[in-house]
Amino acid sequence: MHFTMRIDGTAAHVTVHGDIDYTTLPTLRAAAAGLPPQVTELVWDLHDARFMDVAGLHLLFEQPSQGGSPRKTTVTNLAPQPLRLLVLATEVNPALELADLLPDIPPAASLDD
Repeated sequence: MHFTMRIDGTAAHVTVHGDIDYTTLPTLRAAAAGLPPQVTELVWDLHDARFMDVAGLHLLFEQPSQGGSPRKTTVTNLAPQPLRLLVLATEVNPALELADLLPDIPPAASLDD
C-alpha cells in the first residue's frame, strides 16, 4: 500500500493505493496526523483501495487526537467491498454518520449493484 496526498487550501486529498488493514493503518494515521493545522477537511479517495477491514473504520471515523479543531472527513470513489463494510458498520452502530462521510453516494444507493 502507498498513498498520494494533495493539499488545496484547507482541504487535503489522500488517495490510497492498496488495501486498508491493520498493517497499513499506522501509515495512514500518521499521514492524517501530520497534516498542517489549517487543514479542516480530509478527503479519502479510495478508488484504488479494493479491500478494507475494520482498521479502515477506525481510520475514517476517528477524529485527530490533538487539541485542535475537529476535521471534516469524507470518502469518495468507494469500491463495493469497502462500501459494504461502511454500511454494515452504520447498521450496527447508527451513531456513525455515514451520510456525512459519503457525500457522493445518494441515500437510496443499492449495494447489490
